[in-house]
Amino acid sequence: MTTSELVFIPSPGAGHLPPTVELAKLLLDRDQRLSITIIIMNLPLEAKPDTETPTSTPRLRLIDIPSDDSTKDLISPNTFISKFLENQKPRVRDIVSGITESHSVRLVGFVVDMFCVAMTDVANEFGVPTYLYFTSSAAALGLMFDLQAKHDDEDFDVTELKDSELEVSIPSYANPIPAKVLPSVLFDKDGGCNTFIGLARKYRGMKGILVNTFEELERYAMESFIRSNANIPLVFPVGPILNLKNATNDGKADGIMTWLDDQPESSVVFLCFGSMGSFNEEQVKEIAVALEKSGQRFLWSLRRPPSKDKLMGLPKDYENYEDVLPEGFLERTSGVGKVIGWAPQTAVLSHPSVGGFVSHCGWNSTLESIWCGVPVAAWPLYAEQQLNAFKLVVELGLAAEIKIDYRSNMRPGSNEKEVIVSAAEIERAIRMLISDGEMRKKVKGMKEKSRFAVSEGGSSHVSIGRFIDYVIVNE
Repeated sequence: MTTSELVFIPSPGAGHLPPTVELAKLLLDRDQRLSITIIIMNLPLEAKPDTETPTSTPRLRLIDIPSDDSTKDLISPNTFISKFLENQKPRVRDIVSGITESHSVRLVGFVVDMFCVAMTDVANEFGVPTYLYFTSSAAALGLMFDLQAKHDDEDFDVTELKDSELEVSIPSYANPIPAKVLPSVLFDKDGGCNTFIGLARKYRGMKGILVNTFEELERYAMESFIRSNANIPLVFPVGPILNLKNATNDGKADGIMTWLDDQPESSVVFLCFGSMGSFNEEQVKEIAVALEKSGQRFLWSLRRPPSKDKLMGLPKDYENYEDVLPEGFLERTSGVGKVIGWAPQTAVLSHPSVGGFVSHCGWNSTLESIWCGVPVAAWPLYAEQQLNAFKLVVELGLAAEIKIDYRSNMRPGSNEKEVIVSAAEIERAIRMLISDGEMRKKVKGMKEKSRFAVSEGGSSHVSIGRFIDYVIVNE
């Protein structure tokens, strides 16, 4: 049987491939008429992130485009990967040509990640529609559309809000948004803001938009797309889409899970800040003081920052934690805490001994914490994480706040002001994670809703079926 072929193009980077693979598997499980090829572009990183390498199956092919050091100059903080994507177009075109020439499938569309809409040009060459897979929140998608419309129709310049105490009304958020939690890229007058606005403009030309969220979590945002009566493509909430099978990272996970097995239920606070999260030595010491004073059991994923002169560097594990922690910290906390490097995040969050999560509020991590029913202490670092933290703390009441307007200056190329969050602020949020019964009740309730959403008859299950029918009808 000839299948209807979708070509998926995720953004390069650790956070983008896993949800793309999981979405592809979900679609294939639902409908035998589909086949999917995922084209994986690789950035010229000095170190590879600790993620599991997916394998191909008869109806799911993964094609790797090797990294090329010569593309380093195509990546910048202002334009991010736009020039890199232009460089990749001929390679993507050749791969898709090979697919169509095989005559074993019918190409019916591209599904591109939120930063890869430039690949619409390639889809147009093959005469097929492009669908967007938006791997952040529906509320953030609404913000992009609204700021783009304000920019184009009202000559609104969001860069003027930098360092402002003003608030902005956005239809996809129930509350006015403080300017201080908007993504840093929006304040970049040297190209970053224009790139952001340009992406939203291109989103309007998509045939449809898949969002890794679920109706019950973001009902207000989803309804805003209808209320606004704007020129927005059909939006399909299909989440939470999660990679629930973490890699074991050469057995490193075994010792972590064994330690958790020995801890009481819901007693451990897990600190983990994503594949690109790290702190300077002064901030690390404040975290250590907070943990020690709280008396709380903890599991801390502590990573060494990359060199700031390397644009695409990633944090690495420390060779010796004593080089950065307060003297004697490891000995004094040996009975209640464990400091680690890389962590199998989903496996840790799923463990019954974990009762709280100090998180950077990346959207994948946010969905994982909800799925596992673990309340969050919000400490965003970069990208749209401040918006996610605002949503969790202010709009949904699913998180305690450490500092929702924090912006990391540890990422390569960052020019953010250095801000140190005090041990007292961190300790307060850690205590709230365990003691706030109302918040914990809300998180448990949302956990149940997240699981029902993807079960048969649930909101996302129905939405995925609608999307498949939409693709087949439009082939």
